[in-house]
Amino acid sequence: MRAAGCVLWRRAPDSDGPQIALVHRPKYGDWSLPKGKLKRGEGFREAAVRETLEETGMACVPGPRLPSVHYVVDGRPKEVRYWAAEAIGGNFIPNREVDRVVWLPPAAARNCLTQNRDRALVDALLDALGGAGETL
Repeated sequence: MRAAGCVLWRRAPDSDGPQIALVHRPKYGDWSLPKGKLKRGEGFREAAVRETLEETGMACVPGPRLPSVHYVVDGRPKEVRYWAAEAIGGNFIPNREVDRVVWLPPAAARNCLTQNRDRALVDALLDALGGAGETL
């Protein structure tokens, strides 16, 4: 199974540091990074941008490639390729797949993410942004 997503970030309006978007999926009751399966003939990066827009309502500019995540779903291997992506505008509208989006500073995002495998992607984003940590 092939999927792609983004660690979507924006400059915090009230501080110097970045905020990271997390999505809540009611079907799984979890907090995760926006991601989804590739459509037929679609590239990973294209899918990452599309899925991020679909799940968060935010258009984004993809930046550096981040580490891929591998795990098993229903006995099948799944690969999710991620990109750092800066949000450039949009509006979230709740839907069946994603009912909430939150913007959190990196430390809070790490703590909120349901899956441990997603937490390392927060650190990878900060490294990609130049190691700026909480003060981009």
